[in-house]
Amino acid sequence: MARGKIQIKRIENVTNRQVTYSKRRNGLFKKANELTVLCDAKVSLLMVSSSGKLHEFISPSTTTKQVYDEYQKLLGIDLWKSHYETMQENLKKLKEINKSLRRQISHRVGECLNDLRFAELHSLEKEMESAVEVVRNRKLKLISNQIDTKRKKIRNATECNRRLYEYDAMEEPHYGLVDDGGDYYDSAVIGYSANEDPHNVFPLRLQPSHHPNLHRGGGSSDLTTYSLL
Repeated sequence: MARGKIQIKRIENVTNRQVTYSKRRNGLFKKANELTVLCDAKVSLLMVSSSGKLHEFISPSTTTKQVYDEYQKLLGIDLWKSHYETMQENLKKLKEINKSLRRQISHRVGECLNDLRFAELHSLEKEMESAVEVVRNRKLKLISNQIDTKRKKIRNATECNRRLYEYDAMEEPHYGLVDDGGDYYDSAVIGYSANEDPHNVFPLRLQPSHHPNLHRGGGSSDLTTYSLL
């Protein structure tokens, strides 16, 4: 069955367009390779897709530059001349911009002012005043930040010193046993200061140590001592 004729127009569907490009690109590369082998031709084929990807086919032992150079020689034209002239124009513009910037820098440091007119000097003065104002505001902001940092450090040091002073002036703490609800006191102790400050209460654990021979007469004893951990 014969294939239908395809209308040559832009494919609107992006996926179909990419698939068609890929298939036909491979077909062109295949034909270019056949020309190279069958006819001993120098072929250089460049293709750029709509997505910006570059695809290239070059005959073996050949470069694109060699093909272009031979093309220019045969036709007597210079493909690079217009490009070189464009680059020279861009270079000239960049040099002018650089020269202007250097002149402005010299004016701002008080050099090369003799050629300036009164209006130019007045404009330069206004610009310098604005620049000085910006620098001054930045300097004041930095100084303010440094002062705030110093104040915070002083407050922290003062608070730390106050706490150390209160701790040093605190009276000797007292201790009491804690009842766990049994018939005897368990191995725990609560320490608290004489001023009954709830923040100065702290627990201590006790480690039991059994001494069976502490009673008189050499018999057994239920006496248990505790040591602070």
